[in-house]
Amino acid sequence: MIDIIYDMETDDPDDFLTLLLLLGHPQVNLKAITVFPGSPQQIGFIRHAVNTWFNQDIPIGAHNLKTPKSRLSEWHTLAYGVTEPSLDADIAGQILLDHCDENTILVMGAPLTNFRTASRLADEQNRSLSIGKLIVQGGFAGENVMPEHLQLEKFKGKIAVPSHNLIGDKKATQKILAYQPEKGKYFVSKNVCHRVIYDSKLHQLVGEKRQQSQSLDWIYKGMETYFTINPDGKMLHDPLAACCAINPDIGIWREVEIFKDGNAYGAKLAENTNTRIIIDYDHQKFLEAFLAV
Repeated sequence: MIDIIYDMETDDPDDFLTLLLLLGHPQVNLKAITVFPGSPQQIGFIRHAVNTWFNQDIPIGAHNLKTPKSRLSEWHTLAYGVTEPSLDADIAGQILLDHCDENTILVMGAPLTNFRTASRLADEQNRSLSIGKLIVQGGFAGENVMPEHLQLEKFKGKIAVPSHNLIGDKKATQKILAYQPEKGKYFVSKNVCHRVIYDSKLHQLVGEKRQQSQSLDWIYKGMETYFTINPDGKMLHDPLAACCAINPDIGIWREVEIFKDGNAYGAKLAENTNTRIIIDYDHQKFLEAFLAV
């Protein structure tokens, strides 16, 4: 089993799809969940899925339970109904500090604030924040890193672009860039994520296996609703990151140094950085990880 902790948000459907995938994946031991920003509506929704749908008891952490806005997208309640808000969450940074270790993969699908909190608490408590491997959904591999035939038309000629999870908390991003987990940092860049689509073909494949998997059954139900909103499907940013945690051979990686350029981030080829960014992926291996039962 692969020990994973998932740091997520709920502004977009694919974080919750990723949570569903991890909760029932046969190769995954989901140790903990941390939520940004962690409103009572978010915590109630996530806790309902964890406790009621999957009958699991997993530590859940929030950055700020006093967050005034729901931070659940309209899709969440349209697809799965309204759940009761909950204050049943610990401090997300403390969850990371207590449950991460050298055998754990931390998958970050939200702005990186909860990592920053964990680093601060580690200093205050005179402890070490130990993470085996860090996988960040975000970053950008530009034309200086990615071969031309792999570049999407909308990104051609670009070296750096804004990346939501990296610009959401720039101080946290600097903490991430300075941190050195034993098994490395992996950035799942947006110019590869944008090629990974939950379309009608994938929906059919999920439908064929949904009776064998709680994860795929709940994903199927949610995407039935999503297709009524957007029939073109959904980019799978965070599911790709999670699947790369399950099978790193899904990605083709280059060792790089991540850099900041104004409000944008890019990468440049470098050696001995222990930091890699994805430039391509194996679609069949992705499907095998996503559809595992």
